[in-house]
Amino acid sequence: MQSLIPDISKSLLLSEYAGAVAPTDIIDPADFKPILQGLFGEVGGIMSTAKKHVREGNAYPRAKLSAVEEFGDTLWYLAALSRRMDLRLDDLFVRAAEQGGYQHLIAASDLSGAIAQIAVPRKDISLDSALFDLGRGAAALLGDRPEVKAVEAFAFYYLNALHVSGLSFAEVAHTNVSKVRGAFLDPAPASLVDFDAGLGSEEQLPRFFKIRINQRPSGKSYLRWRGVFVGDPLTDNIGDRDGYRFHDVFHFAYAAILHWSPVMRALIKHKRKSQPRLDEEEDSGRAIVVEEGLTAWLFSRAKELDYFEGQTRVSLGILKTVREFVDGYEVEKCPLRLWERAILDGYRVFRQIRDGEGGWVVGSRVRRTIEYRPLEAKL
Repeated sequence: MQSLIPDISKSLLLSEYAGAVAPTDIIDPADFKPILQGLFGEVGGIMSTAKKHVREGNAYPRAKLSAVEEFGDTLWYLAALSRRMDLRLDDLFVRAAEQGGYQHLIAASDLSGAIAQIAVPRKDISLDSALFDLGRGAAALLGDRPEVKAVEAFAFYYLNALHVSGLSFAEVAHTNVSKVRGAFLDPAPASLVDFDAGLGSEEQLPRFFKIRINQRPSGKSYLRWRGVFVGDPLTDNIGDRDGYRFHDVFHFAYAAILHWSPVMRALIKHKRKSQPRLDEEEDSGRAIVVEEGLTAWLFSRAKELDYFEGQTRVSLGILKTVREFVDGYEVEKCPLRLWERAILDGYRVFRQIRDGEGGWVVGSRVRRTIEYRPLEAKL
């Protein structure tokens, strides 16, 4: 299934938003409780981030990004609730605005469709009042099945909070569509970026690779690619022997599945030297440090989760932190769903390498896969 919605430009209709996020709702369609609990939790996030965004302004730009994300997640839960109650999301906001005394001005908003006619409330409202109303509105929804009037009231409070926070409804909706579809739906191969397009094979991450990892009696692990040792021998560098000496597996997983790994490029000397900007900004020291730091952080989380043994998902919280790590680098174009696959597949091979104290890592960028083979296997 494609990870991107049809090309509807910035004039995203609320009906189109609801249709775009519907496939990401994998919760039991008859179960209201997780939807209402999730919405209530996200409203708490709005109350924290919106206040910080308004107070800090340009001094803390990440506060705006956080507020946009929290409003978007709340909108997702409101759309899921509307779906379970057979309510149209666009009609819901129109009725909320009419009952709440909003002015109706054609094209007053940057979001077209039903919501396009909603501009500002007839009377001013403070940020604190809007946020308290939003919290009370969310609390009023808690129960087996909320009343339609309570949902309309919440939609009105949502509009107020969004308005006094100085945020764009269009930005909130678009950001949320990109986030949830990228996190929950498998990306269409054609939508993914080839970071090596047009370069010679000597500057590309290999389309197919076999790397031998073995552990010697000293406890150090060694890498060999095409019969040549690459990189330095590694130990766990910690008293708790946790297998981190085999962590290069994760770099190989990034290379095969994400088509990105400054560390692997450095190991096999496949930096993009013919492209000075890429060589400087994407393949050199700082990018390598980012990848190593991300890998070490993920490993510390993985230890708490038994190295993802038996798990089929990576928490959205972890994936969001991954996205923050790589912000500004080319790999930020990879959807979170692809990161999830790289993490889970990488840790699957890591566990096999660790248990076998070595093995072959077989990667295919064409299929975006990484596999384990025992050292005795003939490849």
